[in-house]
Amino acid sequence: MDTVTRAHLAEAIYAQVGLSRNESAALLETVLERMATALEAGEPVKISAFGTFSVRQKGQRIGRNPKTGVEVPILPRRVLAFRPSQVLKARINGQPLPRGGRDDAR
Repeated sequence: MDTVTRAHLAEAIYAQVGLSRNESAALLETVLERMATALEAGEPVKISAFGTFSVRQKGQRIGRNPKTGVEVPILPRRVLAFRPSQVLKARINGQPLPRGGRDDAR
């Protein structure tokens, strides 16, 4: 199984939408840049029937070096989280798509 890359996505846009290869690549870059900018600003990015990307703040905690056992502080940081929608979960598990109700992750 191959990893899906920007090139694969741009090629899919080219094949399905009918834009030129350059326009398809530019469209993809614009979408990804808009998503990154929103996440950088702390805004969630919700894609209907796919899922929600969000940034969470994690506090400082004490970790342990597994080799030496020495305790080390893990600094506060922001982490990217993804919550898949019910529709995506059903597709992955080969189940029928949910009917009615919400199709997005909350």
